[in-house]
Amino acid sequence: MTNQGCSRRHFFFGAALAGAVPAAGFGSVASLKALGYKPYNEKLNIAAIGIGSRGGQDIWGCRTENIVALCDVDHKYAAGPLGHFEKAAKYTDYREMLDKEGKNIDAVIIATPDHTHASISLDCMQRGKGVYCEKPLTRTPWEARLLTDAAAKYKVATQMGNQGYSHEANRVAAEIIWSGEIGNVTEVHASTSAPSWPQGLQTASEEASVPEDFNWDLWLGALPMRPFSKAYAHFNWRGFYDFGTGPLGDWGIHVFGPVNLALQLTAPVSVEVLKQEGKSNWTFPTRSVLCYEFPARGNMPPVKLYWYDNARGENPNLYKPAGMEQETILPAPNGLAEKGRYVFGPDAPTPYRLGGFTQVAPGVVPGGPPAGGPGAGGPPRPGGPGRGPGGGGFRFPPPAPGVLSGNGAVFVGDKGLLATRDRGEGVHLLPAERWKSYQLPPQLLPRSPGHYQDWIRACKGGEPACSNFSVAGPFAEWVTLGAIAYRVEGKLLWEGARQRFTNSEAANRFVKPVFRKGSDLKL
Repeated sequence: MTNQGCSRRHFFFGAALAGAVPAAGFGSVASLKALGYKPYNEKLNIAAIGIGSRGGQDIWGCRTENIVALCDVDHKYAAGPLGHFEKAAKYTDYREMLDKEGKNIDAVIIATPDHTHASISLDCMQRGKGVYCEKPLTRTPWEARLLTDAAAKYKVATQMGNQGYSHEANRVAAEIIWSGEIGNVTEVHASTSAPSWPQGLQTASEEASVPEDFNWDLWLGALPMRPFSKAYAHFNWRGFYDFGTGPLGDWGIHVFGPVNLALQLTAPVSVEVLKQEGKSNWTFPTRSVLCYEFPARGNMPPVKLYWYDNARGENPNLYKPAGMEQETILPAPNGLAEKGRYVFGPDAPTPYRLGGFTQVAPGVVPGGPPAGGPGAGGPPRPGGPGRGPGGGGFRFPPPAPGVLSGNGAVFVGDKGLLATRDRGEGVHLLPAERWKSYQLPPQLLPRSPGHYQDWIRACKGGEPACSNFSVAGPFAEWVTLGAIAYRVEGKLLWEGARQRFTNSEAANRFVKPVFRKGSDLKL
């Protein structure tokens, strides 16, 4: 499945519940109850799997509902959430949790490492549970297509954890581009800061004994068994090809959000790594430039999307918009404040509402629970300063003038430039003088009640969440193609309908994971 040829409304909401919601209303009618939905005035019973880090923050975002069961392969690492929700049932194996607690669970939060997202999400959907799965949804394109198809088949409420799709500025950026203000967009340049885990490793990871209370077999999931290494868990797995998707899956899926929405991207026709430093057989490189090429979509022309990771400091690879040497390329997150349209849902992180990132104490989640609460699950990350619980908070340097650095994107149209910041929290036209006098176009897209509330509403029979799997699946599918390009040199030509590269069997080996015997995923 792809989102090719979708209407704008279908693209934004998806069609998971098409025809299921009666005109009379949501949640309280017999037909919806028969489908497993709850009335709006009843709380969902939510379980969470993988709660030691990001999962704790997701639980906090759903604190309006009943948190009835928690699961993690390392209860020591997950001590914060486990202690905070004392009445919730506690498990190490999510399958045991679903078997024993299934009748009492309406929906599940999944915040495990990328390589286990697909198997756990599929299992939950097949049991009729609503699924909130952390970004980047899956590690491979094949898994992304599988979850897209599964959500359509099992008709459950879904949402990917890319918060930017719920932000006001993300939607305003799309409306500005659709209005024709910057003309036809033929290039986008997107970037992210350096990762907070090691990359570019030149030697294999050293084997070690499995820590006490850590279930290594369950952590691997469906992947073939291998020796444990301290280099993998609990956080640095993101940099390894076999477990994560590197900066693409950590921040690319966020930064690309406004691009995917505004340009209504379908499957690309090619992907290529143009430059890379620190190439490795095991991990993503230390720095790179990547290019996706997308075909024309309706009345939108073909577009090239460039990706720059580790985009900071004296980096000669960075994009420099012509004539913008004195401009701040990426806007502050409160770029809409002066327009009177800076409105987020109630669960938006505090720094975004106030404008700009703020330094927070270690173990404190911005806008979330206090230190030691459900969003503060685990010791400091060994990979360096983190961007979440236990890692020292947000520490993004101010962007240098005239250059694209940090987290954001620049849309290049034949009538001007538009920039978005981070997950899509900020937006403005370039140069800044143009933005000062600019009047925003009429609102076309509905606004979100909040990223988690959007999903909770869908679980109760409301509109599909804005990043439900009919949207998030095709999105993740094209993003994860970039992870393959790092492993195979040259321009890779992609045939989306058949889900294969037409010019590289070497690249096709990485489209689908290698599963351990008996662990293949099937609808």
